[in-house]
Amino acid sequence: MNCDNNESEAAKAVVRRNTVEVQGGGDWAVFEELFADGFLDHTPQPGRTPDKAGALELYQVLRRAFPDFQAEIHWQAADGNLVTTYKVYHGTHQGGFFGIAPTGRKIHFETVDAMRVVDGRITEHWGVANLFSLMQQLGNPSGTD
Repeated sequence: MNCDNNESEAAKAVVRRNTVEVQGGGDWAVFEELFADGFLDHTPQPGRTPDKAGALELYQVLRRAFPDFQAEIHWQAADGNLVTTYKVYHGTHQGGFFGIAPTGRKIHFETVDAMRVVDGRITEHWGVANLFSLMQQLGNPSGTD
């Protein structure tokens, strides 16, 4: 293995840990371990700050709304320390979300994101999530409040 491949594999492992242990398991101690203090989200969700605190808040909102929130990683690709992941999130709507009261509905939505990992910590994020599909599944066909 060359050095670049080692860097890519290590970066992919960090992103997988975030997906499984933090997003899927709600392990906030692992979030603190994996996210750099200077983390920057280039595509923050509406109403969220583009920093580490905003990312944590988003993850916590998702876990409250969908306590069984899990992601199925379909593929990951890495270019050095930049990891792109295609995944499908699954969960059951059991808490308020974007002003929608719990419906008990099973949901799923696709996401593609890229995360930069430096020295074992996530420093940057870019992402696109199919939130329109999610809102339709929750009974808000316009995707608006």
